Order: sequence, then C-alpha cells, then structure tokens
Amino acid sequence: MQREFTCHFPVKLDNGHTRVFTGYRVQHNINRGPAKGGIRYHPDVSLDEVKALAMWMTWKCAVVNIPFGGAKGGIIVNPRELSLNELEHMTRRFATEISILIGSDRDIPAPDVNTDGQTMAWIMDTLSMHLGYSAPASVTGKPLEVGGSAGRIEATGRGVTICAVAALEHLGRAPHQTKVAVQGFGNVGSISAKLLEEAGCTVVAVSEDYGGIYNPLGLSIKKVLEYRAREKTLKAFPGAQEIGNQELLTVECDLLVPAAIGNQLTSRNARDVKAKLIVEGANGPTTPEADAIFRERGVFLVPDILANAGGVTVSYFEWVQDLQSFFWSEHEVNQKLKAILTRAFNEVLKTHLERKLDMRMAAYVQAVSRVAGATRERGLYP
Repeated sequence: MQREFTCHFPVKLDNGHTRVFTGYRVQHNINRGPAKGGIRYHPDVSLDEVKALAMWMTWKCAVVNIPFGGAKGGIIVNPRELSLNELEHMTRRFATEISILIGSDRDIPAPDVNTDGQTMAWIMDTLSMHLGYSAPASVTGKPLEVGGSAGRIEATGRGVTICAVAALEHLGRAPHQTKVAVQGFGNVGSISAKLLEEAGCTVVAVSEDYGGIYNPLGLSIKKVLEYRAREKTLKAFPGAQEIGNQELLTVECDLLVPAAIGNQLTSRNARDVKAKLIVEGANGPTTPEADAIFRERGVFLVPDILANAGGVTVSYFEWVQDLQSFFWSEHEVNQKLKAILTRAFNEVLKTHLERKLDMRMAAYVQAVSRVAGATRERGLYP
C-alpha cells in the first residue's frame, strides 16, 4: 500500500451528545496517476476491507487504461441511525480529516456503499472552503449542478451492457437470441436489464433483496420498473412466477448478470448454472471455487474489474470535464464510454486467446502489466 490513513473524529449529534467516529482512506498505488476510489458508510467497514478495495481499484483503472491509481475510504457507521444533519456534519468533518490526502491531482473520492451525489457535494464544498476557491475536480459522482457528468448514474449498468454485447458478438450469438437473468435490481442491475432489453435481449428473470420474478417468455423491464416504483417491491408482479435470489442464478438463460453482492456463485451452485455467459456486474460475485468450475465447464465469464468499470470510467470523464470547465452531452459521454470499454474488452480478449488464460486472469495480466510498466519507467526515488 502507498498510504494508509486512520482517523478518529468527534461529531456533535442532534441531541447534544458527541460521538467519535473512525474513518479510513487508503491509497494503493499512484504510479499511473492520482488515486481514485469511493467512500463507503457501513458498520462493517474495516481497514483490511478498505485496503483490499483500494488494490481492486488500481487494477480496475489499469484494465480500462484510464490514468488513475487505486484508493478507497470509509467510515464505520450505520447511516440509517443518523439524521441528514448529522450525516452532513460527519461527512464534512471526515472530509477535513482526509483533506491532507485528497485533491484533483492527488486522490479523487467518489460515491460507494451508502454514499451518493449529495455526500460528494458536501465533500467538495468542504474542500473548496478550505482552499478558498471552488474545486469541483477534487471529487466525482457529484450532482450535475456542481460539476457532475451527464451519464454518470447509468454508467456502471451501461458498461455491463457494453461488455455483454461484445461477449455475445465474440461467441457468435445475436442479442435477439439471448435470454438474460439479472440478480440484483438496484442501480447496476436495473439499468443493465433495461439496456440489455433495448439491445434486443429477452430478460426472463430479475431479483432484488427479498426475491425475484421469472417469466420464461420474457419480462417487460419498463413495466417491472414502473411496478417496483409504485409498489416498492417486485412481489406479485403480474404474469411472472416468484423465485428466490439463489434460484435466479440457475434458471434457464443464456446470459447471467450477477449484480447484487459478493460470493453469490459458489461451488454449491456453479454446476447448476445454465448460462454459458456470465458478466459480473457486482464486485466479487464469484468465488474461486466457482471460477474453477466455470472454466472446467467452458462458461465464458467477463470479470468484474472489466465488466463494472463503466462507473469509474465516467468518473474519469467527470474529472476531465471539471478540469477544463467544458462539459459533454450524455450522447458524447456514452459514445466515449463505449469506445473505451470496447477497446478494453478486445485487449483482454486478445490476451485470453493468445495466452490461453481465462478472462479473469487475462484482465489481471493486462492490468498488472500496465502498473508494472509505469513503475519500471518511473524508476526509484531517490
């Protein structure tokens, strides 16, 4: 790790009491550019977790060849226990603590678990107050009104779709011949499902935290989204069978998109997965044991560090736009995202074919080679 920072800071709560929070910011590698990575709020945040995620960000940025290193941050907190006012005070105090590390040319935070555009706006404003001028490029994932980028909300799901369509083309399967199951119907899963349907695929199953729905003839994702917005659940969606999250992973389909949480595909269910193509929308949805089974069965798997890199890629676009104070249309952002991810997919695919590696190992070879090359060229100081 390049740097590890732990801080303990007090925040005055609405009831007048003072609570001390613990936060972390880790920079894994900065040889290819400023560190880049999200800030999460969760009671299970730990230094070890943040270190691992920072390393993951290094490889994710490198595999798509954007000029960032990896970082991550977090606070040990259940944000649901705090009022909006308390969340703002905690966020601003944490931003002050890590202000010695972050900035547009050093380390650029972004949203992660339980943080969002409002969180980033508070951090950006806090840094700007300390600097005495507005510093929008110091943080990404901001609202449009304070220097955010068009296309950022859909970016990760759009990236999953771009990689999925590229993989289908490689496998010689047309989207209109492809049945899709998507585990997870949050930001990444719902957008992936919508865009895959628009690409011509038939989405047969989707699920959220408490279960999912399945129709072998296909679901209308527009109607599913409208129903979920109205009812706050997928349960009892008309014309579909209710299924569990684990059951979704083994339904009859050609393409499986695990876009929920980690460790969903394991040695227990990997042999029952019907899909011949898996595109990882979530971070770490496949265990090493399941990976080995998929290799043995000839399942083509697009790994998370490539498939869900759309978010950090559009964060890069946001940073570039903020630095030059010139903003692109959503169409321009989407076209640039497609160009970068298609190129990255083809580079990983070439390594996969030439060196006879699975796609995950090929992606890591590509990423590590780039970081190692930058380290070698820079040399050692002093």
